[in-house]
Amino acid sequence: MTSSARRELVAGLITDVPDWPVPGVTFKDITPLLASPGGFSAAVSELVENAPREVDVVVGAEARGFVFGAPVALALGAGFVPVRKPGKLPRTTRDQSYRLEYGEATLSVHTDAVVSGARVLVVDDVLATGGTLLATCQLLASMGATVLGTSVVLELASLGGRERLAGEGVRVDALVTAD
Repeated sequence: MTSSARRELVAGLITDVPDWPVPGVTFKDITPLLASPGGFSAAVSELVENAPREVDVVVGAEARGFVFGAPVALALGAGFVPVRKPGKLPRTTRDQSYRLEYGEATLSVHTDAVVSGARVLVVDDVLATGGTLLATCQLLASMGATVLGTSVVLELASLGGRERLAGEGVRVDALVTAD
């Protein structure tokens, strides 16, 4: 299957859910993509094909970044590190707080999960405003890692996440872009 065909398959399995979670919002549901063996495989194959080859570690943002990041790490021969919500990791963590449109959030990673100098690819399911991905990149940089870029399955272009990340020097690859 060609790259173009894989991307079409992925895009076709993302379902619009009108008026969810609130009236006026059209939610982009990727669960049909995850439920389709062919679609899920196509998404992972595309993420791998577009990934930098010199990756030491793939970092997945909670929660669906785990779903896509782990198989990408395996295919690249890299380690996988989860970035979690606070209180979910059992050992000493390094944390990064960031602002959301409705408050604040914090991300955590074990202090020994990524060594200084590691070359990292960050993977998540959706890029919206860019807050989670930017905070993840900042957290990794504070540990001495080099973030080679970010890869997402779906980019919601109208929310400006790509521009926000580009303004911080972070590269973004998206399989599917929607408004």
